[in-house]
Amino acid sequence: MKVVQEAKSIKTDNFFEGDDTLRLILEEHLQGPFLEYAKRELSLFGEHCANAIDERAKHTDREGEPRLIRYDKFGEEVSDVWVNEGYKKTVQETYDTGIVGYVHKEIPELGHKGNYTYSFAQGYVLSHAEPGFYCPVTLTMATAYLLDHYADEHVKKLFLGNVCSTGEVPLYEGATFLTERQGGSDVGANVVKAVKDGDQYRLYGEKYFASNAGMAGVAMVLARIEGAQEGSRGLTLFAVPWRQKDGKLNGLRIRRLKDKLGVRAVPSGEVEFDGALAYVVGDPAKGFYYMMEALNLSRICNAVASIGIMRRALLESKAYATRRNAFGHRLTDYPMVQDTLGKMAARLHVEVATVFDFIKLYERVTEGDASDREKVLNRLFIALIKKETAEQAIYFAHEAIEMHGGNGYIEDFVTPRLLRDAQVLTVWEGTANILGLELIRLVNKFEAHKLFIDEMRNRLVVINDSEMKKALLVEIHALSTDLTAFAAFDNALQTFEAKDLMKRMAHLYESVVALEWAMKHGGKFEKLAEIYIEDTWSLRKVGDPMKTVAYFDQLM
Repeated sequence: MKVVQEAKSIKTDNFFEGDDTLRLILEEHLQGPFLEYAKRELSLFGEHCANAIDERAKHTDREGEPRLIRYDKFGEEVSDVWVNEGYKKTVQETYDTGIVGYVHKEIPELGHKGNYTYSFAQGYVLSHAEPGFYCPVTLTMATAYLLDHYADEHVKKLFLGNVCSTGEVPLYEGATFLTERQGGSDVGANVVKAVKDGDQYRLYGEKYFASNAGMAGVAMVLARIEGAQEGSRGLTLFAVPWRQKDGKLNGLRIRRLKDKLGVRAVPSGEVEFDGALAYVVGDPAKGFYYMMEALNLSRICNAVASIGIMRRALLESKAYATRRNAFGHRLTDYPMVQDTLGKMAARLHVEVATVFDFIKLYERVTEGDASDREKVLNRLFIALIKKETAEQAIYFAHEAIEMHGGNGYIEDFVTPRLLRDAQVLTVWEGTANILGLELIRLVNKFEAHKLFIDEMRNRLVVINDSEMKKALLVEIHALSTDLTAFAAFDNALQTFEAKDLMKRMAHLYESVVALEWAMKHGGKFEKLAEIYIEDTWSLRKVGDPMKTVAYFDQLM
């Protein structure tokens, strides 16, 4: 009985409370009434995510996944997507928090806008329970970004208020449709065409991976105006309403929904356009550029979803290991279990801190306050950490399953869903190979490797001397040498080496952030930094002190 009571004290009923890393991030980035508002609202949302939203997510994943209704009872094509009532509640309640809207409009209680730090904190909490639904939220954030930054006043008036709804007007969820069968990640191969029709255009063709199909009120679609040049430079961005003013489909249909391994909450389909009315967004010659801006936002959301899955995996692992007895002891009495949980705690803390570290820079970029150097670093950090967090989400889900033993493989527990949902995060918004190409572009065009090494060295200069700092200085020197060589390689060799170098760069960036936190906050954050750096750079020798065991009670 005692063991069960102790397990209950570890397992949280609120995905916000008890997260010291996130609390300190908010206290650093938000101020005054906004900080107090954010803490209060995140606590309420965290409790809701840990209970009602989590229960609905389980139902959606197992029995209530979206279904396509192609025709109504009269045989008319409707291309409706059915979602369960619980999912509808989650949609309403999540958007009503302002997770999208308050980035672009005032929070009534405060009289000013929110920001991306607060929005991403909401997404992080949500992703503990429903990373699948965070995909439609991400697409709606990207849609709002594109409309707010690039659409003319007429198009904004048509869509932006509904996309940013917090309950006062009907909600239009968003979508971004890029991928076509013949192109995949090669967006420049797209062939969906736009035909002039008066002041607007009509779209014809197919998008092959169209997430949030049937749920979106408006989709942002890349298409090629007749006569435009080939390749990505010939693509224009369009805002395409899903339905006409009379409620009928806007010249489009859903051929089928994809039967996906995970993230079943989001309906992903194949969408055909047959004369869909479309509105040009911004400069017709800059559609690809605009969409790449939105893609960077989506990649941050991808990282946010990853760290949400990571923390849920750790919470479940801690709760189970505390409750479970084996060979006369709780699992948490065993050094090997303490080591696993300690390393997970350290890596989670460092990756959450790093994600929100580059979100600060991203906010400066979106506000137009960043230098050219910062814009390059922004793109680089997003690519590095999107890749790293996605891979770690899979690893954490795997570790949670192993901690549960056979139970971890049973659908009564959340662990199988965590693994299935995590797996897509390495694919969405760019695979590791695509992100490797981004590193190559940034190095070849902007000498991003030099900017990165300078940034890391400058940030290390102000950190107190320690054995950990000495180890990082050695790694910086080695990485600088290898990146300089990388910049001179031919394209084939660059593509071969890119992914391994990205991992080392991500680890160096995270290690610097870990030391910054250790110096600023001390206490357990020093210990988390020690564990992270020792594990990441393989510094511990056989027989050395077991830091994860020695620090276990303080960390857990």
